[in-house]
Amino acid sequence: MKSTIHTLLRPLALGVLLASPLAMQQAHAENLQQIFDLASKKDPEILGARAKYDATHTLLDQGKSLLLPTISATGSESRDTSGLATTPPPTIHAAEHSFGDGYITKAYGLNLTQAVLNFKAWYSYQSAKKGDDGALLTLQQSEQALIIKVATAYTNVLRSKANLASFITEEKAAQQVLEQTKQRFDVGLVAITDVYDSQASADLAAVNTLTEANNLRQRLDTLGAITGLKYMDVDSLSDDYPIVAVNPATPDAWIKIAEESNLAIKIAALDLESKTYDAKAAKSDYYPTVSLTTTYNWTQSGNPFSFTPGLATEGSSVKLNLTIPLYTGGLTNSRMKQANYTRDASEDALLKARRDNTVGASNAYRSVETDVKAVAARAQAIKSAQSSMDATRTGAEVGTRNIVDVVLSQRSLFQAQRDYANARIQYVMDILTLKQAAGVLSPQDVIDLNQWLKP
Repeated sequence: MKSTIHTLLRPLALGVLLASPLAMQQAHAENLQQIFDLASKKDPEILGARAKYDATHTLLDQGKSLLLPTISATGSESRDTSGLATTPPPTIHAAEHSFGDGYITKAYGLNLTQAVLNFKAWYSYQSAKKGDDGALLTLQQSEQALIIKVATAYTNVLRSKANLASFITEEKAAQQVLEQTKQRFDVGLVAITDVYDSQASADLAAVNTLTEANNLRQRLDTLGAITGLKYMDVDSLSDDYPIVAVNPATPDAWIKIAEESNLAIKIAALDLESKTYDAKAAKSDYYPTVSLTTTYNWTQSGNPFSFTPGLATEGSSVKLNLTIPLYTGGLTNSRMKQANYTRDASEDALLKARRDNTVGASNAYRSVETDVKAVAARAQAIKSAQSSMDATRTGAEVGTRNIVDVVLSQRSLFQAQRDYANARIQYVMDILTLKQAAGVLSPQDVIDLNQWLKP
């Protein structure tokens, strides 16, 4: 009865987990490249990274503005009235104040200021340029992280697909063993305990199938969250995908590549340069500044008491301004110390990035190196497990082995197959991780990998 119930429940559960009306209505990308292309346009993290870069890029123009002239225009028009606050006596020839009387004054001006000598503005602009270069590399770093993010989610789906296919096959095999054991029990060839053992194996296989089906649905949802779409399935890794050693074939060579290309190192180096300019800018607060100011003014006044009533007057000036800072209450000295400490922290961060690179690149290379050997060993383990299961089944038929031995050998074979499939997928991820550590990961790697995927 239990085996019949499990047989009926398994396809029903898989249908519920792997299909839904909502999912059927959504777009379906068949391979890694299609999903990555969508992710590069829709993933919130990469969109946020691009917006953050755009915001940082504006600082370059802000720093440059300190070196460019500032121009302003002014204009005014006023109506002025004047007179005595009280009614004047007859002996005084003056009018009492009235808002109805008055005169109009018009004026406009043009001002231009240009920094001639300003070390702080110059160093601040140089710092902004280094910061902008670093922001661009940070964006590239986010793009590499997106490749790893999509590839991780995609290969997790492949893992579950491989595991689920194995568990389904294992469940079918366990059901066959159970039916055979029941038949042998009916004719008195085996004890009831063998039936119980077979039933337990079939039940465990059914549970594993249901659990992995749920894992697959969850991992498909995780993949879909990157693009905002629902996926029912993805293309699988071809059996012909080559599991070979990487070139160059030494960890030192990859460490050297990473020293030249690793984005974390480049970003840390640019940050150090930026902070060095910031320290120079802070120190330059002690230096004098020179600026050039030019002004032009036009005025027309209707004041009857002016020297030129009703006539327009013009004026202009050119000034060279020298400012020598003498004392700021310790503010300049404090800012200089702060900038120096910040620069020292950036220098330490660069040292750490280089050390992390040495460890990260070498570990990533060794992981790939281990994967190549592991895949070959897993393939041999499948052959050994197959031979063991065949021998165990033969022994069970002649009475030298029992059903427990058959169940265990069968379980070992399917586990070996799952381990082999997962080892191949792990090799794929470790190759991408190695390229990321070296700083050479690019969308071309997605294109190359996608050629080895099939429906």
